[in-house]
Amino acid sequence: MLTWEEWLSESLRSKYEIHNFNHAMEILSQAYPKEYLEIIFTLENFSLSISDIEAGGGNESAIPKKLSELLNPLGWQEIRITGDLLVKLHQRNSSQPSEVLIKDFISGHNIDYVKNRVAIDMEWNSKDQTFDRDLYAFRTFYECGLISCGVIITRSEQLNPVFSKLGIKKKYGASTTWMGKLIPRIHAGRHGGCPLLVVGITPATIMDWEVE
Repeated sequence: MLTWEEWLSESLRSKYEIHNFNHAMEILSQAYPKEYLEIIFTLENFSLSISDIEAGGGNESAIPKKLSELLNPLGWQEIRITGDLLVKLHQRNSSQPSEVLIKDFISGHNIDYVKNRVAIDMEWNSKDQTFDRDLYAFRTFYECGLISCGVIITRSEQLNPVFSKLGIKKKYGASTTWMGKLIPRIHAGRHGGCPLLVVGITPATIMDWEVE
């Protein structure tokens, strides 16, 4: 039987740092093959340039927009959920329960791209606390039965030598969104058990950079 890593092409494994939590890869490939192939297509065709990296601009830069240009035409769209909680109190000697409505029990959780029951978020260079928001959103969608698994795309630590050589490492500091700030949060269970495929962008995605 193949391991989950062997389901990915060698070119994809060399292009990204990939982690599989709670069998996300197995769920994606077996239960959602169409969405899985679209994700693979997107990762294979996603690329950066040195000018993209130097431009900066956090999550408003051209880099997340490049992902949108690949996913949006395939029907992946940002989704926001809100919800009230209706609680019914059943008294022992009464056939009619009383009701309590808790307004805004779920309040404004957003995920960048959702299709069918699969969700994708990208964090390129935001404050690292953004991961807490993202993981809570994935957890909420998952616990509400709206998604079965998710994908988070962020920077791999392997990009740090590139930033150093370009003289822009300060722009991509340790307290921003990169793999080293995400993985410990997942190990701490902040995703609530939602199956997650975590994809780290490496120097191999940079078209005009010679990978050593």
